[in-house]
Amino acid sequence: MYKNFIAPVLFTFLVSFASIASAESLGYETISPAQPTSNPDKVEVIEFFWYGCPHCYSFEPVLEKWVKALPKNVEFIRQPAVFSDLWGKHAKAYYTAEALGVVDKIHADFFDALQEKKLKLETEDQLAKFFAEHGVKDSDFRTTFNSFLVDAKIRQATGMAARYGVTGVPAIIINGKFRTNGTLAGSHEKMIEVMDKLIKQESGKK
Repeated sequence: MYKNFIAPVLFTFLVSFASIASAESLGYETISPAQPTSNPDKVEVIEFFWYGCPHCYSFEPVLEKWVKALPKNVEFIRQPAVFSDLWGKHAKAYYTAEALGVVDKIHADFFDALQEKKLKLETEDQLAKFFAEHGVKDSDFRTTFNSFLVDAKIRQATGMAARYGVTGVPAIIINGKFRTNGTLAGSHEKMIEVMDKLIKQESGKK
């Protein structure tokens, strides 16, 4: 009886361990089921991140350099992750910047404000002040920050993370089919190598 119970449990454990080992050797995991992309004519790359994440911060310059050299058939999308109320506020700040067309002004400075300057950007007032320092009117910020559009983006972001199996950041999704991160790839530089390999693979199917 005891042996009959242990055997299937041991088998399940060994299969799971083998799957994890295989994913780590490849540097990525396969998403099942694969998720649809926004543009089937391009290879879609999504980065899940959080401004308060030191690993995301250290990955940012590596990623930014990579993004600037992307071929035309690749579409890169930043996707703030929402795993807590604070993450949600920072995600709302990103989507507010996106809606107002000031992501290029805000993005790097928001990272610096949290990671280097250790500023508190946790309330609407604190965020409004930060945006004002970047040329955004208080009324424009608050109207957009509390808009239906931004709230809808937050709900979408939460659902996307679940569908892609994202549990930590930074995480990269390639064409709705593959997921990589620092743990699987081993380093930020290795993540880029894995991304390039999978993009090349997916580009051949277009």
